[in-house]
Amino acid sequence: MTNVMVDARSVRKRYGSNEVLKGISLTVEQGEVLCIIGPSGSGKSTFLRCLNHLESINGGRIIVNGELMGYRQVGNVLHEMKPSEIARQRQSIGMVFQRFNLFPHMTALQNVIEAPIGVSKVSAAEAKKLGQELLAQVGLAEKADHYPSQLSGGQQQRVAIARALAMKPTLMLFDEPTSALDPELVGDVLDVMKGLAKAGMTMIVVTHEMGFAREVADKVVFIDKGQIVEMGTPKEVLDKPQEARTKAFLNKVL
Repeated sequence: MTNVMVDARSVRKRYGSNEVLKGISLTVEQGEVLCIIGPSGSGKSTFLRCLNHLESINGGRIIVNGELMGYRQVGNVLHEMKPSEIARQRQSIGMVFQRFNLFPHMTALQNVIEAPIGVSKVSAAEAKKLGQELLAQVGLAEKADHYPSQLSGGQQQRVAIARALAMKPTLMLFDEPTSALDPELVGDVLDVMKGLAKAGMTMIVVTHEMGFAREVADKVVFIDKGQIVEMGTPKEVLDKPQEARTKAFLNKVL
C-alpha cells in the first residue's frame, strides 16, 4: 500500500492564448524524489508553482496530501478558495526558489524563525531552538547572526532551505535551486538536498543538475512544450531514453 502525496491530473495552464501546460498528469508517493528536467520555457517552473497554487490552473486538478489544492469542488464545478484557505494549505508545502528571497534586514536565524512565530504562533524560544537546529542541519550553525549580504549565494540558498523546513512541511518543492549559484557553491546546496532525500522528505525538484537527478531521484520526468515527453527511473530516462526529443535534449546537456 503506497501513500500518494501529489496527484496531478490533466493540469492545464494558459497565459492568454499561450497554453504553457497542456495536460500534465503524474503522481509522487510519500518519501519519493521526483526530478523534472527539460529546456527553458517548457513549463517546468510553472507546473511547480501550480502545485502550491502560486499559479491558478485552467484545467485538471492537483491533489496534495489527499486535499484538492486551491479549489473546492461543488458538483462538477471547481471554485477557487479564499486566500486564507490557500495559505493554510501551503503551510505543509515548502518551496525553495532560484532566487533566495531572504529578508535583507533580518539575520539568517530571524529569516528562518519568522514564519513559525508569525504563522504557526510558535513561542520565540521554541522557534529559536528550531531555527538553530535547522541552520546546523544545513551546515550554517555559525552563521545564525549573519545578514544575507554577509553570506555567499550558496549560504543564502541553504538558509532559504532551512526557512522552508521551519514550517515542518510534508512536501518540498525546489525550483532550479542551484541555477543562480557560482559553480563552486552548487555542491553544498545539493548535499543538503541529498540529506533531505535520505531522511525521507518527499521532494519535487526542477533541475539542470543531471548528476543530482541520476543519484537522488526515484523518478525523472522530461517536459517539453508543456507536455510530459518521457517519464521513468533515472536509468530509463537519462541513460536509455526512448523518445527522440529526450535524446536530443540530453545530448546537449550531458
